[in-house]
Amino acid sequence: MTRLHGSDLLALGFMTFALFLGAGNIIFPPSAGLAAGENIGLAALGFLLTGVGLPLLTIVALARVGGGMALLTAPLGKRAGLLFAVIVYLTIGPLFATPRTAVVSFEMGVAPFTGNSEAPLLIYTLAYFAAVLFLSLNPGRLVDRIGKFITPVLLAALLVLGGAALLVPAGEIGQVSVDYQSAPFVQGFLQGYLTMDTLGALVFGIVIATAIRDRGVRDGALVTRYSVIAGLIAAFGLSLVYLALFYLGATSQGIAGEAQNGVQILTAYVQHTFGTAGSLLLAVVITLACLTTAVGLLTACGEFFSSLLPLSYRLVVLGFGVFSLLVANQGLTQLISVSVPVLVGLYPLAIVLVALSLLDGLWLSSPRVFIPVMAVTLVFGLVDGFAAAGFSQWAPRSFGELPLAGQGLGWLVPALATLLLVAVLDRLLGKPERVLA
Repeated sequence: MTRLHGSDLLALGFMTFALFLGAGNIIFPPSAGLAAGENIGLAALGFLLTGVGLPLLTIVALARVGGGMALLTAPLGKRAGLLFAVIVYLTIGPLFATPRTAVVSFEMGVAPFTGNSEAPLLIYTLAYFAAVLFLSLNPGRLVDRIGKFITPVLLAALLVLGGAALLVPAGEIGQVSVDYQSAPFVQGFLQGYLTMDTLGALVFGIVIATAIRDRGVRDGALVTRYSVIAGLIAAFGLSLVYLALFYLGATSQGIAGEAQNGVQILTAYVQHTFGTAGSLLLAVVITLACLTTAVGLLTACGEFFSSLLPLSYRLVVLGFGVFSLLVANQGLTQLISVSVPVLVGLYPLAIVLVALSLLDGLWLSSPRVFIPVMAVTLVFGLVDGFAAAGFSQWAPRSFGELPLAGQGLGWLVPALATLLLVAVLDRLLGKPERVLA
């Protein structure tokens, strides 16, 4: 029986860490830290629960069922599960997340030196997706290429940035903004929710399992165990990065008090601390973080759609790579305006799906619980999506009066209420009779 050695597990964990660490993961913590100020502790705790805890639970849920989303969605029925998987893969892949990695890395790492015009963006995205395709066309070597080579470089750059934030802060911890005065934990929780890493974990689960099997591991229990270990390593690394960046933001009010987002905070800090060298460091961090995430997304989409369609893995990857290149050149503002409402509507479904799967041992009939709870979550998630798109008037006014509806969490109470009702009904009806063939 093939087993992985310690160095292989560490490389697998590094690969998982690199897959999750995209530009959004670097942007949100400084922004939340700046706003949290003296309430940084509670805000960071809330952020870690949704920015690290939920993705880790998703990896565990996928590992328990074998690494694929099809098994995770099996209680929903084949058609509903397949439709959900296709939407998630397209949304987190070529329609939004993959092209966004290119645009964000360009605007943060390259545009300060070249200008933010169409020609430099085109040249950069051509080179960027050439590198992404090169790394994605042979998924069996993802651990070697990302886990053993790219991630150590990324970690070194992050250590410099995080170490500087802790040892050479730009100032004292600042004042608390209005939003973080009464409920800093909730605000941090919501900021972690916005990283959308739970959707990413649904996509990356198969990548991690495939990487383990490509190392010769065939035992299902070992694949599950190694997937969880990789997730724990990634969670530990992400937590350290988030805490350092939270502190960076909280101590940067003196130099970036008027900043509107994490990009401006990071740019102000590195220029203040390192000058031009800092801008180059930031370019390296952002480019590598985005590159590794794009490789993971493209690889996952290739694995999924090549098994679904009569197309080879290489053809799917090439097609999605070219499509992502075209979408990336539409600009970041257009991408966000179209895609954020879709993500807001999908994310509640992903959270509920993972939660129900982890609690699967409690249900006498999984479909009896999964289907109604997911259906209610879908309805209220769509309402939140419409609100994010500026069409809140399409929904009944009572929907907007639900607890947490103003924060995009209007689905939470209806989903919990439905879960309670169907859980009781599940017990009353008992185990379904098995039909013998």
